[in-house]
Amino acid sequence: MPVYRLGSNELIHAPGVIAWAINGYAFKRDRAVLRRVIVDGWTGVTAAAAHQLLSGSVPHMVDGDTVVFTVEDDTADQPVRNRP
Repeated sequence: MPVYRLGSNELIHAPGVIAWAINGYAFKRDRAVLRRVIVDGWTGVTAAAAHQLLSGSVPHMVDGDTVVFTVEDDTADQPVRNRP
């Protein structure tokens, strides 16, 4: 079961971005875009892992400025490729 640690930097406060994305994930039409924000924003996060986080199917915790979560299985999904 992969563990993901989504860190913050000078421009992005990970706990705030994740809270915003979880809130927006309630709207079906916005889900693909919000998954893309997570996949493109943090290296190595798959679309399946982003879905589990944003849908609330796995719990997450905030450790300082880092969001930590463990996914059940993300091997069935390949990472979404970045567009130029």
